[in-house]
Amino acid sequence: MLKVFMLRSTVQRAASTRQLIYEGYGNPPEAIKLNSTNVADKPGAKEVLVKWIAAPINPADLNQIQGVYPVKPNLPAVGGNEGFGRVISVGSNVRSIKEGDHVIPNKSGLGTWRELGLHSEADVFPIDNTLPLEYAAVLQVNPPTAYRMLKDFIGLQKGDTIVQNGANSAVGKQVIQICRILGIKSVNVVRNRENLDELVKELKDLGANDVITQEELYGRKKKFPGVKLALNCVGGRSSLFLASLLDHGGCMVTYGGMSKQPVDCPTGPLIFEDISLRGFWMSRWYDVQKSPEKRQEMYKELTGWMKSGEMKKQAFVQNRLEDHARAIEEAQNKHDKKQLFLLD
Repeated sequence: MLKVFMLRSTVQRAASTRQLIYEGYGNPPEAIKLNSTNVADKPGAKEVLVKWIAAPINPADLNQIQGVYPVKPNLPAVGGNEGFGRVISVGSNVRSIKEGDHVIPNKSGLGTWRELGLHSEADVFPIDNTLPLEYAAVLQVNPPTAYRMLKDFIGLQKGDTIVQNGANSAVGKQVIQICRILGIKSVNVVRNRENLDELVKELKDLGANDVITQEELYGRKKKFPGVKLALNCVGGRSSLFLASLLDHGGCMVTYGGMSKQPVDCPTGPLIFEDISLRGFWMSRWYDVQKSPEKRQEMYKELTGWMKSGEMKKQAFVQNRLEDHARAIEEAQNKHDKKQLFLLD
């Protein structure tokens, strides 16, 4: 008897997708390349297929491509650590996510500068489906960084005072708004510039109580009694004078080092005022925090403020993937508006 053997259809259908990848470390505009690849359109048992919608270009993304960021995906890698997408389909054993959910990366290194991605269920985290794009695309990094620093180090109460440098940064603006919402006073340090009056107005419109320049900070021209928390993203001399404003038992939290100088601390307050120095990295919080309930609780409060308009939308320059070289170069050199890839 002639037996006819038919091959089982084990090869899944595939969908074409474009993505921005880097095969080695280097200057981001040159290292990043646009390519097309195929993605299986049917997820495995514990996988989800995500249509990515929007993803920003953050400083951490650029540092990662340069090879100087602590999170180093296996090469070649897709760029982008933040963004949001819509779940197209889920595997048979997926329980925490369903088709149609909006999701963000569960932690850094996932690679969001792509149109489609097939990911493990554990690699993505569901968010509010009704959150507008301008908020959802940047929900993972800056707002939670501001939120956790204000919540986790000092038991701040309504009427308390915090001070921060780099106040016009993305995180700094989130700090100002959350402080306003919670009734906490914020003293905000910025670099002097030609359009200083315009910047001061912008920050005060967000809710800043005081805006001073680095020179005013160094000259101690203003006194701010009762400062309990200092947020430092600059380092060097700025951190020295920032810490000197702390009241007894106060804490300075460092989350960046834009000056590329070591963090300085005044000896007197360290000894006689018992101030403390701490560091914070949002990616580490996500790694250590194993409770999805605590993360959802944070997102619920943040998204509530966003949807009510209490936290304002960030300004973006919108780009397509084919515009990546220009967008990445502008992200390196211009910091007034964040660059965003539209992927949908």
